[in-house]
Amino acid sequence: MISSERRRRILVAVQSDGAASVRRLAEELQVSESTIRRDLEYLDRGGELLRTYGGAMTAQPAADGNGVESPFGVERDRHLDLKSRVAARAVELVEDGDVVVLDIGTTTPLVARGLRGRDVTVVTSNLGVLDELRDDDRVDVVLLGGVLRRNYQTLVGPFTEATLRQVNADVVFLSCTGVKPTGRVVDNMAVETPVKQAMVEAAERVVVLATEAKFPGQGSYRLCSLSEVDVLVTTTGAPQSTTDLCREAGGKVIRA
Repeated sequence: MISSERRRRILVAVQSDGAASVRRLAEELQVSESTIRRDLEYLDRGGELLRTYGGAMTAQPAADGNGVESPFGVERDRHLDLKSRVAARAVELVEDGDVVVLDIGTTTPLVARGLRGRDVTVVTSNLGVLDELRDDDRVDVVLLGGVLRRNYQTLVGPFTEATLRQVNADVVFLSCTGVKPTGRVVDNMAVETPVKQAMVEAAERVVVLATEAKFPGQGSYRLCSLSEVDVLVTTTGAPQSTTDLCREAGGKVIRA
């Protein structure tokens, strides 16, 4: 079986049930589990499915009125109010002249919206951020290169990571899919995790943006720990026992 046909059948299997394990796919397609893992990584990079621990699940981003997939469907996000509150407080942390890294995710375009008209430089691989700032003459925008994940409108991969090693930023606003009771900040996208980690390395200050819905959230890939974070911006429903881990390590907690 050629790789394109195998990947097509993987997509059919995942979409039919919403998720599938590596073991099940390997048995059904009569190939090795390592082959399936490589296929899942390939499909994840293209945004056709979501790679998870031990398998994959469907990727179903929202579409706009023309049937075009928008970056994570920001305006239709069921947590939009919470994320807007977090973004508004995040913007207050930016000073004129700052170099700001805005991460992949749904909250960072809202931060970008709040930075319009400001004398700042924004570095990003998030095309949703670019859409917010492309016509703003005041904001200098540095778009990182990389492999385009069409369904998520982001750029990822080794080229993105290598470019970030040349960046010296004042602050990074980091998104995530979960904050565990242990204080671990995690993500569920294998292809995005190295980019996020490179963003952390590129910045003097790390600000994690996580609404109460991200506690504990989900994700098997560690980005950092709350003990390594300078500021955690969250909402009022986030558990005190977890947010205290940031404060006890010398970080600041802001509840929007």
